[in-house]
Amino acid sequence: MAFAWKAAGLTYNRYLAVAARVVRRSLKEEPRLKAEKRGEMDLKFAKWEGGKAGDSKQLASANAEAMAEHSSGQQ
Repeated sequence: MAFAWKAAGLTYNRYLAVAARVVRRSLKEEPRLKAEKRGEMDLKFAKWEGGKAGDSKQLASANAEAMAEHSSGQQ
């Protein structure tokens, strides 16, 4: 028997993220706010060239910039 999340076409990590979000949203106000803060991610990345790390950037802001450049370049 296949797992329901596999049958739905989700990866296990995505399934866990959805389940965690559902649990956080079901909490009362104060515990929910604390849980939502724990659920936020702050990812950074750096491009490596010649064995040296470049400037470290926030993933969310870099993604937004790339999406803006991509959308303006296609018009």
